[in-house]
Amino acid sequence: MTLKNKIKVQGERWFPSEQPFSDDMKELWGDWYCDSEVGKLRAVLMHRPGLEIEGITEDNFSQYRFRAAMNHERARQQQDQLAQIYQDHGVDVYYVQNQRVDRPNAMFMRDLMFMTPEGAIVCRPAIPARRGEERAVAATLSALGVPIIKTINGDGYFEGASAMWINRETVIIGTGSRTNESGARQVENELRNIGVKNIIRTEIPYGSIHLDGYMNMVDENKLVIFPWHVGYDCAKQLLDLGVELIELTNIEELKQGMSMNFVALEPGKIVTPEGSPETKLLLEDNGVNVIELPMDEVMNGWGAIHCMTAFLNRDPVLPK
Repeated sequence: MTLKNKIKVQGERWFPSEQPFSDDMKELWGDWYCDSEVGKLRAVLMHRPGLEIEGITEDNFSQYRFRAAMNHERARQQQDQLAQIYQDHGVDVYYVQNQRVDRPNAMFMRDLMFMTPEGAIVCRPAIPARRGEERAVAATLSALGVPIIKTINGDGYFEGASAMWINRETVIIGTGSRTNESGARQVENELRNIGVKNIIRTEIPYGSIHLDGYMNMVDENKLVIFPWHVGYDCAKQLLDLGVELIELTNIEELKQGMSMNFVALEPGKIVTPEGSPETKLLLEDNGVNVIELPMDEVMNGWGAIHCMTAFLNRDPVLPK
């Protein structure tokens, strides 16, 4: 090759694609997306209770933050009923693989990941009795092809139920005993990086450990709240955004019946623990279609339907 010909072939001439990650997502990674608590539910990640709950006894249940010993077969049956409801409504149900057998809280998947429009944030639990569960979750997400956009690190801790989507532009993040400022800031930074404009920061009060202990979305722009735990600044920002606040005031049903621990299958249709008639009537009076399931055995672990369900795909919900 002559010197003249060599000069014509300069560099490799590679040029980057300017297409954003969100446009590549479905083709390169799969159909994974979440920007709300109520958009039509398409896919979830769960952990079916395994050997880890069989070691919970009358002598040790309190050290694992359980409220009573658990009948493991009955707990599995109750979760299986929930999974069947999901499947009956067209939801793909995936299960965590190779979870540790010394972590009896591992069924409560909402705490271990937080899904976004561009992938999952893998959480870092606050209490030592749960740390390490997130490793199996991360491995399962990777095997499914779900992008992991952040793993909480450094001195941060954050659990997925400490954040809640209102719509594509708005997320509530709470700090408290299960999420510190470092963890919340890491999540906020990732959300702003993918286009979330409104981050409503609030303090989770003593007496609740996660947001879903006192607020949960039932429909587009409809949020059920326990009014005595919602801070004024948080409520005011939500009202200014056009969110209707539905006040649930039956403390017994909220705390013992976990009547707010529900999952929306689509806007205005939820699956919820049975046994809270006043809450059911309140929801139906506000136009919500309510499906009830027995969850009393699962609730011995201080969790229920929302706690056991990590979203992988929901239809988008646009701000109104």
